[in-house]
Amino acid sequence: MGHLTYQESKSLATKTIIILAVITISEVIFALYGKGHLLEGHSLPGWLIGGVMIAMSIVKAYLIIYEFMHMKYEVPGLVRTVILPTLLLVWAIIAFFWEGSTWQGRRDRIRNANEKEITTAKTGMVFEEYTKQNAF
Repeated sequence: MGHLTYQESKSLATKTIIILAVITISEVIFALYGKGHLLEGHSLPGWLIGGVMIAMSIVKAYLIIYEFMHMKYEVPGLVRTVILPTLLLVWAIIAFFWEGSTWQGRRDRIRNANEKEITTAKTGMVFEEYTKQNAF
């Protein structure tokens, strides 16, 4: 920031703060509208609300890091050493959620098979006959 005067720095920071405020207000209005709180009967799908909210949050994070953490003034190597671990962390979180949903699907299949087995046993069908008919 050495090449900017005090007034230029102040003006740039004020402009960034205003942009962040507009994005935040837009997020709140979009979330309220998407959930049907602003207009009765009007709502948006959850995936759309989530996607827009994530996109707006990423833009805000970028502006904060770029301007207030002075990353735009750093050498490219340092910027990459900050961005790469962040991207790897985001990838890891997505991978963990993906793996968790796979495990949940498998647990649901096992739970459903067990419930069928219990229901069939309760309805009077002999357990041995059930296992002979449904051999794995």
